[in-house]
Amino acid sequence: MQQLRNNKIVTPTIIRRSEHNISRANISENAVKVLYRLHNAGFAALLVGGGVRDLLLGREPKDFDVATNARPEEVRAVFRNCRLIGRRFRLAHVHFGREIIEVATFRGVQEADGPTNGTADNGMLLRDNVYGTIEEDALRRDFTVNALYYNIEDFTVIDYTQGLDDLEKGVLRLLGDPETRYREDPVRMLRAVRFSAKLGFRIDEACAAPLTRCASLLRSVPAARLFEEILKLFMSGTAVQAFEKLRHYNLFAELFPETDECLAHQDQEYPITFVVRGLHNTDLRIREGKPVTPAFLYAVLLWEPVRRLTNALVASGDAPAVAVQQAGAEVIERQISQTSIPRRFSLPMREIWQLQHRLDQRGGKRAKRLMTHPRFRAAYDFLLLRAEAGEADPELAEWWTTIQEAQPELQNRMLSTLATQPRRGRRRRRSSSAVSPADD
Repeated sequence: MQQLRNNKIVTPTIIRRSEHNISRANISENAVKVLYRLHNAGFAALLVGGGVRDLLLGREPKDFDVATNARPEEVRAVFRNCRLIGRRFRLAHVHFGREIIEVATFRGVQEADGPTNGTADNGMLLRDNVYGTIEEDALRRDFTVNALYYNIEDFTVIDYTQGLDDLEKGVLRLLGDPETRYREDPVRMLRAVRFSAKLGFRIDEACAAPLTRCASLLRSVPAARLFEEILKLFMSGTAVQAFEKLRHYNLFAELFPETDECLAHQDQEYPITFVVRGLHNTDLRIREGKPVTPAFLYAVLLWEPVRRLTNALVASGDAPAVAVQQAGAEVIERQISQTSIPRRFSLPMREIWQLQHRLDQRGGKRAKRLMTHPRFRAAYDFLLLRAEAGEADPELAEWWTTIQEAQPELQNRMLSTLATQPRRGRRRRRSSSAVSPADD
């Protein structure tokens, strides 16, 4: 198998079974089924991409993708449990319960002056995908370390792009001209950051150089796709490293412009400390196998704009409970023009923010009622982060920690003590039918 590149024949490196560490025992049983059924049907069948990369690094892959010379319709004819997706380039999804094995036909390398090429108003290059050979498919992929193939026919690893060398050196290198590749798909910039953070690899200098000047291309990416990419960036166990790299290359400003503005012009240290602590907490939970939710992640990332707007509204005369509710709604509305936030996450975010005011009010039966709120635990964890960052009162966080762990007798004594303490200031009378925003 040879490929002509720049008028030179490129011969792939073939690593025999005895010379690499990939074992079928470490590959998803369903992925192995797909590989063998395609092979037995007379088609080429190779594991490709991140699955091969992670297996060679001794990591546990999250996904297993298959590449083949079979056309999508031919793949569907082999698997009854197959669905075809996509328009510009059709993919086959083979379903095994909750697990989906993605099967892609080898992609070809389209000529730069092809008739279907185009350029969007923002400079993003538009190209249609065409089918090709495995050699062309390798050169069509993004990073060299993702262009490695495991062949089920003879259990060899095939390398057309010197990806094995980069894997050993810990280098993330794009195939082709980096700026051109970023313009073809700006999400590749986020993938560069994510893989660099996840693998602990350095981004090749030629690939890193265009990142800052190409950052604005992210504005052309659909908000829904950016939301999914952000979850991959910050919910893979290396959120802190990803955050630091995004800020370094000015990519974070394109994803969270209001937050970046607050962090760039901070008059105190705690805003960035709060974000870093929140991301670190997310990393710890993922490593410990605990659940994480995008609602809490986004609540952390957008808190500083919400907090500042809340303070401005309170200064103009709004009640704190009303101010934080309005501030949260406004910040979310502006953020969704950058990255979409599904309603199932935006509503819990707003509750977490609104409960911060209610956590300040501990007197009487309010604390007991608040502890039964479905979002109490998330709001309490949020308060702990605020206290650790120096924004909230540590004594307040300690009080809520103690009362949750206390026996009923001690709980009642703590609440009674607060209830008998004199109130500050003069309480405005209200009719019996009125309801405080903090009590609803």
